[in-house]
Amino acid sequence: MFTKNKQALPTDIDPDNVPQHVAIIMDGNGRWAKKRLMPRVAGHKAGMENVKVITKAASRMGVKVLTLYAFSTENWKRPNDEVHYLMQLPVDFFGAFMPELIAENVQVQVMGNLEALPAKTQQAARDAMADTAQNTGMILNFALNYGSRDEIQQAVQQIAKDAVSGKIEPESIDDDLISQYLMTGFLGQYADPELLIRTSGEERISNFLLWQIAYSELVFVDEFWPDFTPTVFEQSILIYQHRNRRFGGLK
Repeated sequence: MFTKNKQALPTDIDPDNVPQHVAIIMDGNGRWAKKRLMPRVAGHKAGMENVKVITKAASRMGVKVLTLYAFSTENWKRPNDEVHYLMQLPVDFFGAFMPELIAENVQVQVMGNLEALPAKTQQAARDAMADTAQNTGMILNFALNYGSRDEIQQAVQQIAKDAVSGKIEPESIDDDLISQYLMTGFLGQYADPELLIRTSGEERISNFLLWQIAYSELVFVDEFWPDFTPTVFEQSILIYQHRNRRFGGLK
C-alpha cells in the first residue's frame, strides 16, 4: 500500500519506532497572529504554510498517515469573515501545493461532512484526492468539517440500518466492525493514530477522533501551530518513543 520515503533521521530517533499514524490538532493560529498585532486570518495563512512544511517532514520520517484537524463541526460558530477565509484555504492550499504533494508521492484524503461545505471547497478537496489517488507514499488526511461525535452518530445510524436490513447480525458488532463504519475506516490497519499532538499549550481533545485515540499517546506542546517546526515534531516523536505503551497490560 505504501512506498517508503524515509530520509536520514535525527540520531536519537529510532527509525523502526516511528508512529505509523500521527494526528495533529493544529491549534493557536489566531493567538499567533494576535501576539504579532495581526488579524486572525494572517495566522490561518501562516498555519497553512506550515502544513506544507510538516507534511514533508512527516513523509520523510516514514510516517504513513498524517491526519490534520483542519476545521471542526463547531468552527462554524466563528465570525462569518473568518469562516469564509477558512473555506478558501483548502482551495489556495491545494492549488499551490499540489505539484509538491505529487513530487513527495503524498496521497490526499479528506474526511468529514463534505456535503455541507461551500461548492468551491468541496471541489478543491475532491480534485486533490483525485489528482493524488495514484500516489503510494504517506496519506495526508484532512479532517474538514469533522466532529467525532457526529462521526460516531452517523456510524451508529448506518450500523442500525444495516442490522435492520439483515446485512449484519447484531452479534457481529464488535470493535473492528465499528471501526470500519467510521470515517477513518478506509485507513484499515492504520485507522487509529499511535500519536496525537496538540499545539498551543491547550490540553483537551476537542471532539477529535474520540474512538480512534483510545490508546494513542498524547503529546501537548506549547508552540502555536505556525511555530510548530520539524524540530518540535521530532521532539514529539522522541517523547512518543520513550513512552511505555502497555494497552492495559503489563510489560
